[in-house]
Amino acid sequence: MASTSAHSEGAELGRYLRARRTQTSPEHAGLTPGTGVRRTPGLRREELATLAGISIDYYVRLERGKETRPSPAVLDALARALHMDDQEHQHLRELAARAARYVGEPPPAPSRTVRPHLKLLLESLRPNPAYVISRSMDMLAWNPGGLALYAGLDDWPVKHRNLARYLFLHPAARDLFPDWDRQITACVARLRAIAGTAPDAPDLTHLVGELLLKSPDFAGLWERYEVTGRKPAHKTFQHPQVGAITLTSQSLQVEGTPGQRIGVYTAEPGTPEHDALLLLDMTAPQPAPAATGTQPHSSSS
Repeated sequence: MASTSAHSEGAELGRYLRARRTQTSPEHAGLTPGTGVRRTPGLRREELATLAGISIDYYVRLERGKETRPSPAVLDALARALHMDDQEHQHLRELAARAARYVGEPPPAPSRTVRPHLKLLLESLRPNPAYVISRSMDMLAWNPGGLALYAGLDDWPVKHRNLARYLFLHPAARDLFPDWDRQITACVARLRAIAGTAPDAPDLTHLVGELLLKSPDFAGLWERYEVTGRKPAHKTFQHPQVGAITLTSQSLQVEGTPGQRIGVYTAEPGTPEHDALLLLDMTAPQPAPAATGTQPHSSSS
């Protein structure tokens, strides 16, 4: 089992190197391309090996998943040759570290249970749309505006509500986001970064498998193997109920949970955007009262 696991993790490292190599042009790497048509997109294996100062045979073994213990110096040299940014370089290190150690059975999917105090927090954030999502972007709990902001998401069964699935498969998503292309690129990059270090996790493999099968857009972006972090940003929605609104987006990691995050959108009080959030909150379906008061809905309830 150990050798099989190591080979699987080495294959993931190799896939990442190949994706970065084929997307790095000779010019970007500081090489002068020769004459004639290049049959290989991006750098050739021997070009990258030369730039990194390693043998072509060793690099081929890395890319094929047969070499699973590259030294830190080799990783740094490959990152420099491929002009990786800090996040891409760190992802390379994480893949190599995983390939170098024995990995047992894949871990179970993280719990979908959301703690009661987090549901109270979502309620206190109204009228700002807010929700709790899992590492694989399942929507686990929300306040009224948090669900209503993603127009049409409430049409789906509770356990089917996933923001990546929504972006690629819901017919309303393209109309909701004027920059839909940028949104899906960032979404896939985030999933790629997580899946690269947990390739056998069932919550991720199920979602990725579904989207690869159903969405050519997802499949094309997945093949590129780009990894980025998520940063706070302004996000614009063309909402069918409240019109065009630009909101500030923030994502917060929830301590003591298996990858859960709180997402919240805010607008300055007194602005048209804040008025739109008030309208969205008031007209959205309201959660049913519970014994301890009105609570945001969740997929575990």
